[in-house]
Amino acid sequence: MTDLDKTDARLLLALCARPRATGVELATTLGLSRNTVQARLGRWDDKGSLTPIDHRIPPKSLGRPLQAFVTAQVNQHTLAAVTEHLRTIPEVLEVFGLSGAADMHIRIAAVDADDLYRIAGLILDIPGVERTNMSIAMSELIQYRTKPLLEQLAEEGRR
Repeated sequence: MTDLDKTDARLLLALCARPRATGVELATTLGLSRNTVQARLGRWDDKGSLTPIDHRIPPKSLGRPLQAFVTAQVNQHTLAAVTEHLRTIPEVLEVFGLSGAADMHIRIAAVDADDLYRIAGLILDIPGVERTNMSIAMSELIQYRTKPLLEQLAEEGRR
């Protein structure tokens, strides 16, 4: 079940093309009323359908060009506490809970190898973290994206 429909997808694609477009510009471009555009934008805010703007800031722009992915095995009884502790480490960009051999997938950003070593130590020092494994990102081959899914959703109504 999606929170977004074909009109939402068209509106979001227009924002992808022109992120600073005004509501009036979007309405004109898409042949929608200003009220429709404003209502959709407001609904997305209310539902939390859009991620915060900080998702668009590359860590390299913040002086953290080195990225790594840490998988962690965690004592299941301490999962919530480990998550809260990870939240206090600024270099932790995101954390996913996993099924399988590892319990968490942690994306981190570092200044250099020494900084990465320091951050890895902070993670290992968290009570409940039993084991970690790290992979350094050599190249970002496909950036995070949802545009192809938006295009698919926008096209569904045209078939």
